[in-house]
Amino acid sequence: MSLPVPHIGRLPAGPRNSITDVAGVRVGHCTLDDGAVQTGVTVIAPHTGNLFTHKLPAAAAVINGFGKSAGLVQLEELGTLETPIALSNTFAVGALLEAQIRHTLRANPECGRSLPTVNPLVLECNDGYLNDLQRMAVQAAHFEAALQALSEEVVQGAVGAGRGMSSFELKGGIGTASRCVVLGQAAQGFTVGALVLSNFGRLPELILAGEPLGAQLAGQGGSDSAPEKGSIIMILATDAPLDARQLKRLATRAGAGLARTGSAYGHGSGDIALAFSTAQQIESEADCVQMALLADHLLDPLFHAAADSVEQAIVHALLAAQTVRGRDGHVRMSLRERLAS
Repeated sequence: MSLPVPHIGRLPAGPRNSITDVAGVRVGHCTLDDGAVQTGVTVIAPHTGNLFTHKLPAAAAVINGFGKSAGLVQLEELGTLETPIALSNTFAVGALLEAQIRHTLRANPECGRSLPTVNPLVLECNDGYLNDLQRMAVQAAHFEAALQALSEEVVQGAVGAGRGMSSFELKGGIGTASRCVVLGQAAQGFTVGALVLSNFGRLPELILAGEPLGAQLAGQGGSDSAPEKGSIIMILATDAPLDARQLKRLATRAGAGLARTGSAYGHGSGDIALAFSTAQQIESEADCVQMALLADHLLDPLFHAAADSVEQAIVHALLAAQTVRGRDGHVRMSLRERLAS
């Protein structure tokens, strides 16, 4: 059984169908593939400048808080993003936290002295089924390698932070997508892009583009009856001029796209969405910040774009991933291979 890539929703995708359709956004991976070590790092750079001095409006929505991230408390309080976004496995958060700080210090030597400290942002999922977490394999050099690999062309599937991730008892990983909207009397065009680190779901609950595919596959045997213990990180980027309050509303709509794929945000699932806008930068030394904002009554198409792009990104992660064998002989079969078997 072959499976074409379905298009989710009615909104058109951007030229790459990727989070990098939002101008300035780039993504880099560093993949660790060595026997029991099946993990990696993915970095999202929201713009090409110095984020510590030119921050972006941002907000997060914690749909289910079973996670060990760093940086969300200050992000919630101040509504700004001041480092790249680093994604990896649960036990890598500490190493990436230090790597983020050192990266900031190189560009801003007075950080923590005459300048404020930095708020590094690190988000994680548990890839311990395929990856031996106790190896603590991810180090600062892997963060640096992901930075060096930053590109507008985003490789998807079992790469970077997605190398060891599982979804719906199949191989999960990195997925990305975008949707374009036209708003207001001036007919302004804006883009919403999503990138997911997909590591959630039980096979019987998988819904792919509205079809109960998981129930069909589970009926063929081989389904795990264990409760949901996965996670997903959903990153939304937009070039629409939104403030942190509006971005929190946008991030919340990522949950709609997640639910469409069959997730009920299980007890053991850490489901976190983060949204940022590239429309306007906030200079750290400015005394007064003036921002042009979209009116709230124009936000509905952006909400649809967020839900559709997240759902599409999850589908892309499933369809792009290849089968991976890891720790103790554990295997996660790709969706395409499962369909072909």
